[in-house]
Amino acid sequence: MSKIGKALLLTGVYILVLLLVYYLHMRYFRVDVVFYASVLDAFIAAAAVAGGCFALRVFRSWSRLEILQLLAIWMLGGYIFAISLPTVIDRSLSFYILEKIQQRGGGIREDAFKQVFTEEYVSEHRLVDVRLTEQLQSGTIEIVDGCVRLTARGDRLARFSRFYRRNLLPTHRLLMGEYVDDLTDPFRNSEQVMGYECR
Repeated sequence: MSKIGKALLLTGVYILVLLLVYYLHMRYFRVDVVFYASVLDAFIAAAAVAGGCFALRVFRSWSRLEILQLLAIWMLGGYIFAISLPTVIDRSLSFYILEKIQQRGGGIREDAFKQVFTEEYVSEHRLVDVRLTEQLQSGTIEIVDGCVRLTARGDRLARFSRFYRRNLLPTHRLLMGEYVDDLTDPFRNSEQVMGYECR
């Protein structure tokens, strides 16, 4: 079998091992953040398949560069999987909308969606708990005496996000039949609700 054929076969094995590792991890082990856990699964699967290949001497005619390229392809594929499936399904408001419409018999009045988001989505998905946990695990916030504060890393990421949003997101984005730039500065018209800042 050619090296390309072997690489494709081994990539198929890697995908199967990744799916098995991911399933076992999600079902039977503790997970702090879905994205980080999924990336770890990709690494474990790549290490397991590569270890098996070295043990069975599958790579004996391969150069180091070819082995590294194959491992890089596996890790990139695992990263794409982690972002595209578990993370998107876990975090996606778009999927929530589809699931909620299905749950409600296939249709929801358009004027009821604000109520659905504020009264159902936030509590059903424990949105505040999930996002605060993710930020704590990422080291971007800290909670001290009931006050959620940005860390230096969190402040840098917030500055980057605001810069990117203002300068590199679309200024003519279609929202409900109208092209607007509202999401380049979502705080532009937000109401200043005071009283929840930390003292």
